Amino acid sequence: MHTPVVVLGGGPGGYAAAFFAADEGLEVTIVEQEGKLGGTCLLRGCIPSKALLHVARVLSEVEELNKDWGITFGQPQLDIEKLRGRKDKVISSLSGGLKNLAKQRKVKVITAKGVFENSTTLKLEGDDPSIPEDRTLTFDQCIVATGSLPAMPASFDIGSDRVMDSTGALRLADVPESMLVIGGGYIGLEMGTVYARLGSKVSVVEALDGILLAADRDLVKPLQKHLMKLFEDRIFLNTKVGSLGLRDNKVEVAFEGPGKFGVERYDRVLVAVGRKPNTRGIGLENTSVVVTPRGFIQVEKSMRTADPHILAIGDVAGDPMLAHKASHEARVAVEAVLGKPASFDKLCIPAVVFTDPELAWCGLTQQEAEKAGRVVDIAVYPWAASGKAIALGRTEGLTKLVIDPETERVLGCGIVGPGAGDLISEAALAIEMGCEARDLAETVHPHPTLSETLMNASETFFGTATEIYKPKRHRDPPSEGGTAETATP
Repeated sequence: MHTPVVVLGGGPGGYAAAFFAADEGLEVTIVEQEGKLGGTCLLRGCIPSKALLHVARVLSEVEELNKDWGITFGQPQLDIEKLRGRKDKVISSLSGGLKNLAKQRKVKVITAKGVFENSTTLKLEGDDPSIPEDRTLTFDQCIVATGSLPAMPASFDIGSDRVMDSTGALRLADVPESMLVIGGGYIGLEMGTVYARLGSKVSVVEALDGILLAADRDLVKPLQKHLMKLFEDRIFLNTKVGSLGLRDNKVEVAFEGPGKFGVERYDRVLVAVGRKPNTRGIGLENTSVVVTPRGFIQVEKSMRTADPHILAIGDVAGDPMLAHKASHEARVAVEAVLGKPASFDKLCIPAVVFTDPELAWCGLTQQEAEKAGRVVDIAVYPWAASGKAIALGRTEGLTKLVIDPETERVLGCGIVGPGAGDLISEAALAIEMGCEARDLAETVHPHPTLSETLMNASETFFGTATEIYKPKRHRDPPSEGGTAETATP
């Protein structure tokens, strides 16, 4: 069997590449070892976790209504079978939609594991009846989109389903009385939020000195305060897990650190210490593709590898491991296959943590600017001054802009608060368009909304925000023969 273009992997990058290639008139085959399209994001990642986080958020809102608004509800009753079924229905609906889209576009889908025999041949492993007798598929161009896997240190793999990775946690086998999350990144905090809202006593242990270290510290503070309350002060920093073991049908955990020391038992443990690219066992050594020590495939901005027949996109092509990055890289890869000038050269890739409150950022952070020795101006608008935030009872949020003091261009943005993941897109567009702070300030935003806080943050840069008094330091025009001086507000 031969195909001009084969896409190895049917996740957000893979199916986006295949569909775009088909739309451009190319004959395309997807090789995916799962029985469904969607990859980790749809089948056991982004989509199911956000479905469960929606449930967690509603439970939180009910609690807020009971506490602050004079509306009383009874104690929520959990039907875990129905909850799990609803989550699975969301997955099936979306995956079925992808199957139909592939059929409409005449994209051939082969359910098999593809292993490179050489730079233009895949060996197909599986029992799909569409696999040819010699079990090989030759191609002109291959786009590798095999995604990533949860990292599980060997010392934590004790052969028990009571020690879970993110995939296991999303199966929602039960709601344990106690659960330890190892890792203070976004996956651990999101899943910890879900289980805590469903009734588990959740603890978090992090070896470093903070949670979400890639995010702006000003944004993390309100989130950490909220999580400390939700987890009842059980976030232990600067603390390592020395060992795991089973005892009396519980997981015994040995802690090493100033945050927590000694041994404690939990009903379940979630290991969320990161993800690793899925590049092993697919025969890349039989090609000219270069793989880094961390397991990523080296690519150019066109997404081409060192092998002229192979491109790579998504998690296997390097950080950040985000579905929306993969889908945009997919279009670049297809354009490269078509011989068009193509380059993945984005100024920013938004990142979102779907906890409560949500935390989102894009572009340059204040900490990155400081580390690089770059002079920037910071404009912050506290949501305590937002009419919509006050109406919602969610004044802990803030919107923060990083601005070039010379050009007044927006270089970065961070938002913490409900809906931050939706709000960050405006900032991403502003950065990609090269907008100045004044462009945001002078764009009419609807009132009352949380999106106004982007306009308001820009106004604080100029010292003109209506709802708060915070004049901006400015420079007087230089006098003849003199230099400009900074005026004191």
